Amino acid sequence: MTTTVALPALPGRVLRIPELRRYVTEVAGRPELWEPLVRHDTGGRHYASLYRDGDIDVWVLCWNLQDDTGWHDHDISSGAVAVTRGAVSEATPRMGGTPVTRVVRAGRTFGFGPDHIHRMAGAVDGSVSIHAYSPPLWRMGQYSITPSGVLRRRAVSYAEELRPLD
Repeated sequence: MTTTVALPALPGRVLRIPELRRYVTEVAGRPELWEPLVRHDTGGRHYASLYRDGDIDVWVLCWNLQDDTGWHDHDISSGAVAVTRGAVSEATPRMGGTPVTRVVRAGRTFGFGPDHIHRMAGAVDGSVSIHAYSPPLWRMGQYSITPSGVLRRRAVSYAEELRPLD
């Protein structure tokens, strides 16, 4: 369900990564915009759309320790994440090596381009993050590795729940 709220002003065009980071920071600093959508009692990762137009897609995501998106990309969209409560972990794959994982705590943001593949999970029960994508999400890619080591990408709709394929 898309909720219309008085979000901070937008430039009326696709945003670049630094602009997305500033935007999610501004939205994160206004909890009256996203707090009513926070839920941790749904039996899984809860997410809700804050705003969507032709240039940007803004979401609130609620995390618990068991929540895991699996490996995915955002197709042609760049993105930014602001952690507003708790902490989330982000892992990025390394060919032939162990993924690099970092914990991003409340008050921090990060951004990424459309070529970024990652996996996100809750690092603390009750965590909340604000995500913005520009251009808006339509498709994403989910990744799995076959038993023989072949990397596979499956295209999914932006509205589908991300979860591990492996």
